[in-house]
Formats: sequence, structure tokens, C-alpha cells
Amino acid sequence: MTSLTILGIESSCDDTAAAVLRGQAGAAHVRSSVVMGQTALHADFGGVVPEIAARAHAEKLDICVAQALDEAGLGLDQIDAVAVTAGPGLIGGVVSGVMCAKGIALARGLPLYGVNHLAGHALTPRLTDGVAFPYLMLLVSGGHCQFLVVSGPDAFQRLGGTIDDAPGEAFDKVARLIALPQPGGPSIEALAKQGDAKRFKLPRPLLDREGCDMSFSGLKTAVLRQRDQLLVDGTLSAKDQADLAAGFQAAVVDVLAEKTRRALALYAPLTETRSICVAGGVAANMAIRTGLETVASDFEAKFIAPPLALCTDNAAMIAYAALEQMGTREPDGMDLSARPRWPLDQRAPAMLGSGKKGAKA
Repeated sequence: MTSLTILGIESSCDDTAAAVLRGQAGAAHVRSSVVMGQTALHADFGGVVPEIAARAHAEKLDICVAQALDEAGLGLDQIDAVAVTAGPGLIGGVVSGVMCAKGIALARGLPLYGVNHLAGHALTPRLTDGVAFPYLMLLVSGGHCQFLVVSGPDAFQRLGGTIDDAPGEAFDKVARLIALPQPGGPSIEALAKQGDAKRFKLPRPLLDREGCDMSFSGLKTAVLRQRDQLLVDGTLSAKDQADLAAGFQAAVVDVLAEKTRRALALYAPLTETRSICVAGGVAANMAIRTGLETVASDFEAKFIAPPLALCTDNAAMIAYAALEQMGTREPDGMDLSARPRWPLDQRAPAMLGSGKKGAKA
């Protein structure tokens, strides 16, 4: 396969991103990666507001693409294909990205590839570390949490996942409960270093149930109830805040570590060269990484966590996923649709139920 230059576009949540990637499957180089965040726009609302996010994407996408091309030192006439996140995600943002990509592809006569956002995360270790198939992936972010055996560019087997809140979502909600700023993950991680993780007896949901499925909603509720017992004149003391942050984080680490142990036990017989990879924004949490590294060591598996810039939402991973998938499928047409729901493992039962538009995850 000859080297190709791919323009990637990502707009599934609250980051507008564009990137230029050059190379071939297993040997690609990121020429540029631009991510324009929206944290300030959503700060007053305690979370991402879909309408605000969609409007911001529409306003920034062309600027983001132009900047990515400029940083790569290339023009559109030097691009071989356009890749875009076509789902899952907040539908307004996904539509904005898909329409932008369609316009560029149509105007320049370029092949168009709609990419599953989760496939972008799942294939990132191939971009950063050249990991051989099959490998075990823990995708852990604000909106998703699942274990996947990745056997090919479009071959994903889900071993388990969250049946309710994703860990990143739980971090954000708990941060709001104990009056910490958003995003919740970094706030809780920083404060937890000052707290006593053993002070409160918080639950470790589903550890008494077989399998790799997880739950974080009940843990969040337990923090809420504990907080309500500690409030004095509607506020928490600094010590109570720190101890709740530490206890909550420790519970998440314990759940992820034990479920990873179970997933590795299922994956290990598939290959002699074992790799456990982690991606998603929550992978930046050092306590979680340390817990996962310990489990990987017990199984003599290589632990791989891509650089943070490629763990969180970005367009380089979307371009790379398209590069991998070019050998297995044809480009998409101008009828490419934005999909709010798009499970990677089409054979597995829905984790979070289904609606008119299909399985959520």
C-alpha cells in the first residue's frame, strides 16, 4: 500500500478537531493535529450543552481545517482522502463535521470515509505504538467505557462495558456534587492526593457479579448520600471534599482494575504476545493508569497508553482509522449519514438499551 495523506475531522462532542496524517496502515505520521475546545462555553452549565456545542462546531470547523492544513504545510490539492467522525456522538456536532467533510470531498473530488468515533480510539495504539492484532483495548472516557478485543481494522469484540454512567461522566457528576470545577476528572484527581481514600466505605459495584460489565451510577449515588450527611450550612469542609474525592477515585480504580483482570483472562488465550491498551480522556488519570499497569504486569502483558493528546478526542485518530479501513472497504458516498448511536460490535447485545435509531452502545 502506498503512502497517503488523509485529512481527518472530528466533532462528536465538545472538541472541534482537524488533523493531517501521512503514511500507511501501521506506519503513519501525524503532520498536524488541531483541537479547539469548548470548556469555557459550557462552564456555567456544569456539562456540555448540545445546542451550544453544535453551534460552536459550525463556527470553528473551517478555521480548524485551515489551521491543520497550514501547520502541515499542505493545501487541499495535496490531500488524498477525507475522513470524518460519522458517529456516535451529539448529533448536532456529528452533522456539522459530516457536512464539512462532504463539502471538501465533493469540491475536490476526494474519497470520503465516515469513521466510527470509537474505532478511532480503538485503533490509536496502532498509530502510536504499532501494536499487532489482536490486542485488548479499554476505552474509558466521558461517554464510553468498554473492553474490546481488536482483531482488525473493523473487527471488534466487546467483552463488557458500563451498563449506566461512563467513568468520565461519573467523575464530572461527583465533582459537581462536592463543589469542584469542571471538567471533573482533573479536579478530583488533584484533590484526591490530599484525601483519605479509606475514610468512607463506598461500594465497588458489580464486583460480586461475574463478567466484565461495570456500573458507576450507584457509586455516584453513594457519594451523594455521604455528602448529604456531611453538609454544614450547605457546604462541605475542605477535608470532607478531599476524602470524598479520594474515596470515589479509589473505588473507580478498584472496579476498573478488577474488571480489566477479568477481561485479560478472557483475552489471554487468543495470543502469546499480550497487549492491554487504554484510551479515552479518563486514561489520563495516573491512579487509574497505575492500577491497570499492575494488572497488566500480573498477566505479563504489555501496557500501552497513547500520549494524552491522542487519548482524548482528536482528528488524527479518525484519519488513521480511515487509513486502516481503506484496505477492507470502499469509500462512502454523499449519502453518508450522521449517526448518534453506532456500536462497534454489531453482534453484541445493546449495553444501554435501544431506541428508534438503534442500539446506544
